[in-house]
Amino acid sequence: MTEGTKRKTTPRRRGKPIEVWVTDGEKVVITERAEEAGMSRSGYLRALGLNTRIHSVVDLKAVADLGKISGDLGRVAGLLKLWLSEKNGQGASSAEIERMMVEFRESQAGIREKMSAIVFARK
Repeated sequence: MTEGTKRKTTPRRRGKPIEVWVTDGEKVVITERAEEAGMSRSGYLRALGLNTRIHSVVDLKAVADLGKISGDLGRVAGLLKLWLSEKNGQGASSAEIERMMVEFRESQAGIREKMSAIVFARK
């Protein structure tokens, strides 16, 4: 970095409030929606008023949860492979095991698809 690019930016001060009269119920709903978007009430209402797209942080939490589930499926599949190698498939036919492995892979692919749809819909 050069010396000229190390400038600190000062936050823009907003000095002109606009009053919005709402009921207690409306205030609760606005507050909840602002929190879902990871914004303050003021920032949320400003974004709505300026027709700016609002992104929900709830979606990103869902993607993270789906990622954890996909990882869990991968671990279960790994344990299944370990069982197959050590126990030589005792207690289940190889066709059943293969079907289960295919289902694991399909489930993981479905989860990745959903995660991509959520993330790319935000952009």
